[in-house]
Amino acid sequence: MMKIIPAIDIIDGKCVRLSKGDYSTKKIYSEDPVETAKEFESFGIQFLHLVDLDGAKSKHIVNQKVLENIARETSLHIDFGGGLKTGKDIETAFNAGAKQITLGSIAVQNPEFCLEMIQKYGNDRIILGADCENRKIKTSGWMEESTLDIITFLLHYQEKGITQTICTDISKDGMLEGPSTDLYQEILNKTSVKLTASGGISCIEDVYSMKEIGCSGTIIGKAIYEGKISLPQLQKFVENA
Repeated sequence: MMKIIPAIDIIDGKCVRLSKGDYSTKKIYSEDPVETAKEFESFGIQFLHLVDLDGAKSKHIVNQKVLENIARETSLHIDFGGGLKTGKDIETAFNAGAKQITLGSIAVQNPEFCLEMIQKYGNDRIILGADCENRKIKTSGWMEESTLDIITFLLHYQEKGITQTICTDISKDGMLEGPSTDLYQEILNKTSVKLTASGGISCIEDVYSMKEIGCSGTIIGKAIYEGKISLPQLQKFVENA
């Protein structure tokens, strides 16, 4: 079964979306992320991708209160990312209610620490964030580019015990132009990690195409907020699965 995972991105405690990770394109969709999460849950959604964009920019967790409130008010399985740079940040996220956390920038900048966290919490609770543009991994809220190729990066961490990754093609994110199917297919062909596709989902057909190629999950953001995909459509997908 492929997981349907709506995304809530947080700036100043509000639910927002960006285009290609550009903070200047911020659009506020809800003043109350908890109510947004509750609405997802009311349509049979079980998972949530919660990103602390303030944290990603500040390089430390900022919006843990939003995480706490959503975890308290819903039973959603929350994976949380953004600004998780220290053991204390990660402990804070788990204590606030995250079931899983996503390590992205820190996996590039401090791989030893990332491996330590995998050993401490287990590969079922740590997701590798693999966000790329032109195949190169980007970090720090997508503001810094590395020289790491996406496949090389994933294979390295696969050898170290990572079993789950969220991959976002930044050029597609928030553009509603369809996902990077060829890139995701290559990842699935060349690695054994469980892949959650993120970025570019524009219609319910895109969701089904991610299932067909073998993704274990699909993150959906702007397509929901802009009404390109309805929650009843997602509910039907989940029920049929």
